[in-house]
Amino acid sequence: MCNLYRMTKPADAVAALFRAKSAGAPNFAAEVYPKYTGLVVAEGKVRTMTWGFPRHAVSKKTGKPLKPTATNNARDDKLRGNPMWRDSFRDRRCLIPVTAWAEAEGAAGSMTRTWYSLPDHELFAVAGIWRPTDEWGAAYSMVMVNGCEQMADVHDRMPTILRPETWAVWTDGTPDEAFALCRTWNRPLVVDRTEELWSTHPMPSTTLQRRLPDNPELF
Repeated sequence: MCNLYRMTKPADAVAALFRAKSAGAPNFAAEVYPKYTGLVVAEGKVRTMTWGFPRHAVSKKTGKPLKPTATNNARDDKLRGNPMWRDSFRDRRCLIPVTAWAEAEGAAGSMTRTWYSLPDHELFAVAGIWRPTDEWGAAYSMVMVNGCEQMADVHDRMPTILRPETWAVWTDGTPDEAFALCRTWNRPLVVDRTEELWSTHPMPSTTLQRRLPDNPELF
């Protein structure tokens, strides 16, 4: 499952590409981890939300509530039946702008980051769902499908990549229409195997990247 992704474009570039209303210049991390702030397109607006739905547990030793963990990935086969995802999938679907996502590769204790992106496309959309929470405000989760052949040696699941002509169907279509878009990506990926340790966890940095060109050609 995806626990790290990059989004290295400014909010106004995202707003222009997705034809959404901009909320100014929000702060968000260029590398997004669970419980970090990321950028999403929801209800026609570019918004910041926390990545991951809060999940609660209690300590086995004390019986006291623990700090909530972030459930940041939603399996496609659980969207319509699992109470954690069901209402959000039906009523609150969003687009997650992504530059690349990472998976851990290698032996336990020395895993490195392998990044996946689309050739010739600086920015693409991944299917997401969101909901308001008492803990973190608005929060989102990334919808995952079976992994493609190119990443089969690293992980068996991958984000649901959406083509531009399907963006509005995902956000505004019926649940059945949206669910039909939960398909494994069948086009080439760029695979970047790095020596950077998976456990490396830098402090959040905000995106101060160049603007995308007008009317960028995607896909």
